[in-house]
Amino acid sequence: MSTNESLLQQFIQYLQAERHFSPHTARCYAADLQQFCSYVLGDKSGTAAPSNGTNGKSHRTGASVVDPTVMNHPQLNQRLLAMDTDQIREFMSYMRDRNYCKSTVARKLATLRSFYKFLVRRGHMTSNPVAPIRTPKQDKRLPKCLEIEQIDKLLSHPDTTTLLGARDRAMLEALYSTGMRVSELVDLEVDDVDLQQSIVRVRGKGKKQRQIPLGPGAVKAIIHYLDIRRADPQASAGQTPALFINKHGQRLSTRSVRRKLDKYLLEAGLDLSVSPHTLRHSFATHMLQRGADLRSVQQMLGHQSLSTTQIYTQISNKGVAEQYEKAHPRA
Repeated sequence: MSTNESLLQQFIQYLQAERHFSPHTARCYAADLQQFCSYVLGDKSGTAAPSNGTNGKSHRTGASVVDPTVMNHPQLNQRLLAMDTDQIREFMSYMRDRNYCKSTVARKLATLRSFYKFLVRRGHMTSNPVAPIRTPKQDKRLPKCLEIEQIDKLLSHPDTTTLLGARDRAMLEALYSTGMRVSELVDLEVDDVDLQQSIVRVRGKGKKQRQIPLGPGAVKAIIHYLDIRRADPQASAGQTPALFINKHGQRLSTRSVRRKLDKYLLEAGLDLSVSPHTLRHSFATHMLQRGADLRSVQQMLGHQSLSTTQIYTQISNKGVAEQYEKAHPRA
């Protein structure tokens, strides 16, 4: 390895080229590692402040790439390779002292574990200093979920007589109908949707593809949106294969989807903390509440592990318990 070759850059390239992580996910890893590298290069009194300025809040969305001044620091490789388990624990204490939540500390620890595992595999180190450290026990929090009536209220707000309103209705319908991630939604192309068979092909994490059924409401909304889009001279003139485009005819971003959702939440008088991911949670919860098979929901969500999907059964069971307490004479 050249002394000028950044271990950090090698790792990010590995994530994209060999692990097939999306650019967004790779940027998230890079953002976590940038803070760690700044800490390694600074003193332990707090000079190396969190690079994203979020004071411990998750910055998985919109994370920036590593600052070249950090990545190309002449002592960075040497200091990264010199880190031991006690120093990693000191970094965790550094985060806890700054009131980072448990989930954020756990995520950053997982990033470091992957990074040092990579260094061991590439022969830069003989052992992983993060391996002996246990992940902090997480507080059990059930995912936020909208009621079916709230979903209906939200979906009724876009003005479907306009191109952008029809697009927004189609986006929201698609998110709730399929449970796909917002990153998967904006990655959709027109050819990914089979409206005759009511199926959408989704490219998930690790470039894994899956097919998800589209409900009648989503199919109708997408057909309506595409009809208006074809009739619009500016929209139809674009060459992009993207299904959901902005007013300039370019592929929509995840941030734009969030802004549009915020707009309709405000208009509908719903909780403004709801995110596109809440529609994914709502999809899974409502499917299980109505008798869907757990493994089928796992497949539609694109979860690698069934245990990830099982958290939604807790929400379903909570709803059953509440109904029991309300209805049973001796509850």
